[in-house]
Amino acid sequence: MIFITAKFRVLPEHADRWPEITREFTEATRAEPGCLWFDWSRSLADPTEYVLVEAFRDDEAGAAHVRSEHFRQAQRTLPPHLAETPRIVNATVPQQDWSPLGEMQVPADRP
Repeated sequence: MIFITAKFRVLPEHADRWPEITREFTEATRAEPGCLWFDWSRSLADPTEYVLVEAFRDDEAGAAHVRSEHFRQAQRTLPPHLAETPRIVNATVPQQDWSPLGEMQVPADRP
């Protein structure tokens, strides 16, 4: 799977509206057949920073995402709301879902 994490620093005047600003792009991406997940989180340390965690089935699915019309639309509509160019980590990992965090195992018999 292609696993991507990106940090978006949003202009302060747009930070509270970022989920609304990105809604169409988010929904269209989540509807792609090769998208495994596409989730936004807001930083607790910096309210103008959003972190996007996304995953695509394989290279083909990732390429289809970048070639999509909604991606091209986002390239035009999102940057005016940003304070800087987003930063990204992009890796191919040999799995297709989240793995359990063994170091914080929750007992199966927990009430």
